[in-house]
Amino acid sequence: MKKLINAPEHVVRDALAGMANAHPDLITVHYDPDIIVRADGPVQGKVGIISGGGSGHEPMHGGFVGKGMLDAACPGAIFTSPVPDQMLAATKAVDGGKGVLHIVKNYTGDVMNFEMAAELAAAEGIEIATVITNDDVAVKDSTWTAGRRGVGVTVLLEKIVGAAADTGADLAEVTRIAKKVNAQGRSMGAALTSCTIPHVGKPSFELPDDEIEIGVGIHGEPGRRRIKMVSAAEITALLTEPILEDLPFSSGDSVLAFVNGLGGTPLIELYVVYNELTKILRDRGIRVSRTLIGNYITSLDMAGCSITLLKLDDELTTLWDAPVHTPALRWGV
Repeated sequence: MKKLINAPEHVVRDALAGMANAHPDLITVHYDPDIIVRADGPVQGKVGIISGGGSGHEPMHGGFVGKGMLDAACPGAIFTSPVPDQMLAATKAVDGGKGVLHIVKNYTGDVMNFEMAAELAAAEGIEIATVITNDDVAVKDSTWTAGRRGVGVTVLLEKIVGAAADTGADLAEVTRIAKKVNAQGRSMGAALTSCTIPHVGKPSFELPDDEIEIGVGIHGEPGRRRIKMVSAAEITALLTEPILEDLPFSSGDSVLAFVNGLGGTPLIELYVVYNELTKILRDRGIRVSRTLIGNYITSLDMAGCSITLLKLDDELTTLWDAPVHTPALRWGV
């Protein structure tokens, strides 16, 4: 194992310290419990937005803390849910008097711990709403989840909901928009390689050099099937067709197309995939009106990509275009 680390047990803390040093104008990092909070938080009169999950998916979630997106993030150990103490501390740190929304990816530990934190926060008089993302069409259930996994839509939802909160929308309205985004988005991913968890020191699963995993999860969970390596065009079709059929997407729809790298894929390859995606969508009469291409929800050093399509309307498009200023996503400021 060759990694730019000091020691496996210090990876998360060292990375958090690096983020704090790199972005003091945007975020503040607190320890014991570990949370990342926007530097100007809590913002009075605004719904607080928090999320969290295991580390190893950077820049999600800490990289999305800042104006127009998350107010706080809770980083767990690598591929391990954060604990309720972190979630409660984050909730209290961003409570501006209008309630707090928890955005939770559909993984068993995340859901259970956020539920506990919500109960504790409610006991302290903070109004809490929770939205669970479950956009992965690859599987109905896995060993990590009860139902579909939360993946790429989570990033888009955090951006759109963060913008809604910045308009002064109340907790019920912000929650409505969050549920709408989750309902209108679908994702699927493919792995070309496994990933190596630092404290394990070897690949998390075996994948022969001439095979790929279609429908893989962001923790290396198995997907729909394993196949021989094929072209980018064929891989893109294998990911896109199930997405289009699931919602379903129809001719005349306007979408946000998100091609996401899993951590070990060069940007040039992601653009190759995006080019193939546009051909498929054009043939279906689906218009790409917004795009996001790059590494935003990763799986350590895994090579591969995921595709997310979000059906847009005027409301969601306006909120997507609104200014955002975080370590990993920024425009309009």
